[in-house]
Order: sequence, then structure tokens, then C-alpha cells
Amino acid sequence: MLYAKTSPAEKRAAFRASLASGQLLRFPGAFNPLSARLIEQKGFEGVYISGAVLSADLGLPDIGLTTLSEVAGRGKQIARMTELPAIIDADTGFGEPMNVARTVQELEDAGLAGMHIEDQVNPKRCGHLDGKQVVDEETALKRIRAAVDARRDDNFLVMARTDIRAVEGLDASIDRAKKLVDAGADAIFPEAMASLEEFEAMRAAVDVPLLANMTEFGKSELFTVQQLADVGMNLVIWPVSTLRISMGATAGALDELISHGTLTGKLDEMQHRSELYDLVDYEGYNHFDSGVFNFTVQERPGQR
Repeated sequence: MLYAKTSPAEKRAAFRASLASGQLLRFPGAFNPLSARLIEQKGFEGVYISGAVLSADLGLPDIGLTTLSEVAGRGKQIARMTELPAIIDADTGFGEPMNVARTVQELEDAGLAGMHIEDQVNPKRCGHLDGKQVVDEETALKRIRAAVDARRDDNFLVMARTDIRAVEGLDASIDRAKKLVDAGADAIFPEAMASLEEFEAMRAAVDVPLLANMTEFGKSELFTVQQLADVGMNLVIWPVSTLRISMGATAGALDELISHGTLTGKLDEMQHRSELYDLVDYEGYNHFDSGVFNFTVQERPGQR
């Protein structure tokens, strides 16, 4: 009912404990607050909020057009709707080191459990596209130092994402990851690793939690949770998957309307009204007003 009962501080502390457990934590991407609730209902360990998805939700490409207020606002809407910890994509920090510092505090106040900040130049681009450019080492380290210095809750996770693998190769990625850890990064997000062996090499190089990005149609093979656990990954995200599936299903439904003039043939693919009402806890709001949930939702045979 309404928002999560677990406070942001409690979520962060629990998230840190889970990261230290050695278990591989699964964080599917949530494209809105309702999908975050579904991720929780299905039993995952956390929620990921993708910058690419936030951009796409606004009809924009993922090239750094979103603002801090837009990202923090959407992050808050999603994070407060679930008991799970939520980590968010903060792109390049929305400016210079002082802006990075403000970004951290805004995201703390929004209730996020952590964020990652990357070493691309602006305008940035999706991590699995060609033609990326990364900033020099000192600029990358300044961003992380500013983020770490600015946080007020030590459990707020500051993760460094490095995109240098696609630009200068694996050795450069490992070298930068080590220096980002020395600068204070709590975790490393090595973007666009090409193989399990590359993940293993990164695991051998740094002694902080590592995130694996299993985005579809990208540079990395789509490894299973077990494969990633076997090479020592601590977090795995599927950042855009739920949006892609939802948009694919929506496109199919619109085509069905054009060709058949009705969606009767798509009913079995839809979330049923009863499932939606359960997810938003319609019945729980009777605590405030007994007239809110005074009806029965019928399910017909074969319909969900």
C-alpha cells in the first residue's frame, strides 16, 4: 500500500550485506514503478534503472540529453515503490566534479541504493555502440573522488563504469578499473566485455564487487546467471529487457488491431485485470476507505 516500508538507509545496508555475501545478485531493469513491483513480486534481489531506458521513455536517444532532475525524479518514483534496493545509471555525472557531487546527494535523497558513473566523454553514447570516446585518466578519477566525497551515507554504493574496453582493449580496462578502485570506487562495471574469460580477468585484477551487463543485441554474449556466478560476478543487470519485451508486445498488439480490428486473440498474452489489481494492492487501500475495493474481479477459463 502506497510506498515501500523499508527506508532507503535500511535498503542500502541490506544491499551492502548482500553484496558481501558472495551471492550473485540479479537486478532486472525497471522501466517504471509498476515494473519494479513486478520484479520484487517475482523474487529478484534488486532493481536496476537504466539511463538508456529513461531516455527512450522520453522518446530521446541515449546521448546524455536527460537532466539530473529528470533522472533523480524518475529514480525516486521507482525506488520508493519497492522494498528492493535500486541502483541507477548516472551517466557521466551531469557535469564537472561539483555536479557529480550534487548528483550523488540528489540520488541519495531520491532513495536510491547506489549509482554508477562512467568514463565516457559528452555527448556519451550507449555502451554497446561503436565510436565511443573515453575521458583521460585524471578526469575519470576526479569523477569518482567527487562522488565518494559527496555521499553522506557510507552505504550508498558508488560504482565506476569504464567503457575503455571497446576503445583501447582489455588491458586498458583492467588498468583503469584498478585506478578507479584506488580512487574510492566501491564496485566496478566493466562495460562491453567480450567473453567470460574477460570477466574472469577483471575478477582476478580487482577485489571489489563486479557488475555484468547482459543487454541484448550488444557486444557481450548473453551468459547465464550460473555462468556469471562461476566466474565471480557479484551483480548482473538486464537493463533494457523488460522495455524491449513490452514494446515488442505492444507493437504486436497494434498490428493485431490493424489486421483484425480486435485484440481478442491477444487476451492470453495480457496481464489480467486481477493480476494488475493485486500488483497495485487495490485491496490494501480499504484501510483508508472501505468503498475502494468492494467488487469482485472475475477470471474466465483460459484467461489470465
